[in-house]
Amino acid sequence: MNFCVGPESITSHRFDPLSVESKKAATVVLMLSSPEEEVVSKACESLYKFAAKGDENKLTLLELGAVEPLFKLVTHEDPVVRRNATMVLGIMASHNDVKKLLRQLDATHAFIARLAPEEDVVIHEFASLCLVHMAVEYNSKVQIFEQGGLEPLIRLLNSPDPDVKKNSIECIYSMDFQSRAAVRELNVIPPLLELLKSDYPIIQLLALKTLGIITIDKETRVMLREHQGLDHLFKILETKEFNDLHVEALGVVANCLEDVDTVQLIQETGGLRKLLAFTEVSTLTDFQKNAAKAIAKSAYDPENRKILHEEEVEKCLVALLGTDNEGTKIAAAQAISAMCENLASRQTTGTLGIPQLVQLLSSDNEEVKEAAATALVNLTTAHLGNASWRTVVNLVLGSRILVLNLEVLSTFTL
Repeated sequence: MNFCVGPESITSHRFDPLSVESKKAATVVLMLSSPEEEVVSKACESLYKFAAKGDENKLTLLELGAVEPLFKLVTHEDPVVRRNATMVLGIMASHNDVKKLLRQLDATHAFIARLAPEEDVVIHEFASLCLVHMAVEYNSKVQIFEQGGLEPLIRLLNSPDPDVKKNSIECIYSMDFQSRAAVRELNVIPPLLELLKSDYPIIQLLALKTLGIITIDKETRVMLREHQGLDHLFKILETKEFNDLHVEALGVVANCLEDVDTVQLIQETGGLRKLLAFTEVSTLTDFQKNAAKAIAKSAYDPENRKILHEEEVEKCLVALLGTDNEGTKIAAAQAISAMCENLASRQTTGTLGIPQLVQLLSSDNEEVKEAAATALVNLTTAHLGNASWRTVVNLVLGSRILVLNLEVLSTFTL
């Protein structure tokens, strides 16, 4: 809770000094049924402080039957009572048993209603927090979507409160996007791009993760391009201080590289060459590996292959063959195989990369060997320019098959 602001700021502006004194939680739970709003409000305050101390206390309140009366108070006519009750359930909902009971109470609808514009920002924070906790379970995701939860959550991405923003984007991210079309229709791209400028890394990261999911959809990628989303992404990639966000930003760019129009745009703006340069020098293993995978996926389109060759992608891929990470080597070799459909690329890679691919055939990792062998076959088959290497490759591959057969024969006893 409160990932963006310090916990000491919560009580300082949300509660008056406690006037209901009780050392026994059971007594305070009974006070939730009082006809006096002030007593109920103070009881909620006391339970909030009690529950905030840890999961054991949350379980105690559950066992004392506090969840049902608290849930009824979430829709109370008094705004202070509503606020305080929502706060208690907001922190209690992190406990699995509490979540289970809230699901049985069909609580999502009430929490979605608390996201209305007229509600207090504190209610927005803790109602959205409840939805975050509940959205980890599939049926609750479906309920949030079917009960119209996406629209208020997207609206709250523009909230002035960072915790409300964080909870809202986290809940949207958790939705798994059976609702991708609905998210696009609700114009989610502009607020997500604004969140990339947030001062809070967790909000930036969740925005990128959400973009990574929704840009699987082609029409959403078009919308991202129309809103200059690629400029935002490359700004992150170009900023060393955002190193922790580079892999997620690349994930969004990788989705966009499937579209020829986007690849052309990135080429025209110099972004593609920058991306390849980032990939070569990056110290992030996942960045290099995922970049190679993105190139391979993009290279399935012939026009993309042509553009990638014009930007000298082969130089980058051959460099990745020399990294220490086996996953990166495999991805680079697979990308080389994909690029081999382009004759000019095959010639360029043959000159630069065949010696390294041959060396990879001696790897202890079977997947590396397989990827290298496939790339070599694709590079040397039916290509006169690489004919001088074909004999070497055939000899190496032939020797590997012979060794494999000898190993198999050695398992039989005469």
